[in-house]
Amino acid sequence: MDESKEHTEIIEAEGHLVDSRLLTAIFDKVIERSGRYEVIEFDLGRTNKEISRLKMKVGTPDDASLQQLLEDLMRLGCHSAPLRDAKLIAAEADGVVCEGFYSTTNHHTDIRLEGRWLSVGRQRMDGVIIVKDRVATCKKLRDVLGGDLVVSGVDGIRVSPEFAERDRLGFAFMTNDVSTERRVEVSAAKVVAMMRDVKENRGRIAFVAGPVVVHSGGVEYFCELLRQGYVDLLLAGNALAVHDIEHSLFGTSLGIDLDAGVSVDEGHQNHMRAINVIRRVGGCRAAVASGVLKSGIMYEAITHRIEYVLAGSIRDDGPLPDTVMDLIQAQDRYAEALEGVSMVVMLSTMLHSIGVGNMLPSHVRVVCVDINPSVVTKLRDRGSLQTVGIVTDVGLFLHQLSTQLAEDGFSKES
Repeated sequence: MDESKEHTEIIEAEGHLVDSRLLTAIFDKVIERSGRYEVIEFDLGRTNKEISRLKMKVGTPDDASLQQLLEDLMRLGCHSAPLRDAKLIAAEADGVVCEGFYSTTNHHTDIRLEGRWLSVGRQRMDGVIIVKDRVATCKKLRDVLGGDLVVSGVDGIRVSPEFAERDRLGFAFMTNDVSTERRVEVSAAKVVAMMRDVKENRGRIAFVAGPVVVHSGGVEYFCELLRQGYVDLLLAGNALAVHDIEHSLFGTSLGIDLDAGVSVDEGHQNHMRAINVIRRVGGCRAAVASGVLKSGIMYEAITHRIEYVLAGSIRDDGPLPDTVMDLIQAQDRYAEALEGVSMVVMLSTMLHSIGVGNMLPSHVRVVCVDINPSVVTKLRDRGSLQTVGIVTDVGLFLHQLSTQLAEDGFSKES
């Protein structure tokens, strides 16, 4: 690259840059974008508690590639120096903003206005930042109103990535790893430690569950978690509730007798019969109140007043009266219910796991359990880098989880 013609910018970053691998990621990103870097200052923290500071000049052959590089580096915690205020441009119309708008990450973000930093509220990925009355908030593009002031470009934006948790609760050995080479009871023990910590600090735990919880024989174990008070929020699709109710009413899941492990004659009709029973009485809550539904995940959630949201899809049978079939309404219900959660456990549901991952700020701990390792990989590829993956049978994992959690004697009243 001809240095006399390159477009350059001075950037700075600070934090646990080395042990969180951010320093390497910053250098790699410059090279990946065919750029050049020159370290001006680097102050390495002298202890594992002190932060490091980096100041460097980056350059690219043209301004367009420089702006793309700066946006990539900003997501790694870098910002331009000297500091400049964020650029605000009014939205052209409802749901339409200017070209070059800043698309958010799930990391904590601040913007600079009139020389002062403002923390951005409702942090989530794939949104825009709106400023009104000196308050900065993430919004989905569809929720933007014409005339809203939208942050554009990369100036005046400071992103703070979550730094690697160095042996927090003995959990660090699992972070950034997806493996089938680990005993499930060991992995479950780490999750148990984290769940206990959340509860001791009066945090909320959400579970995102797919119908495999039922198919794999995990219903009673999950019900025990509900009874123990470890589930504060249940997010799922129509299928989890349908097959849970099918199992409660007929002892089958997808027509398979879960106790005997064999197909039941005409059992394939049972899930439709279950839907019909619930529709006849007006919904899951009415089924519990009337005594029609006497066991299972939905019964325990309703009995213990645990919030749940069922989000529908195009493939759903029925659906149940409780299922939200309007996609936008379902997304909004999920996002609203997730406000303030400290931890999310995802159980074998790719669609709902990725959807929930997009709604979470990066400080929320995420555990994804699936027999298919690609589910966790997809979550991380979409930006949910805080996700810990456990590759195992969901029923087996729930057995370990409920058994180990029962040993600590936690209850809702404690």
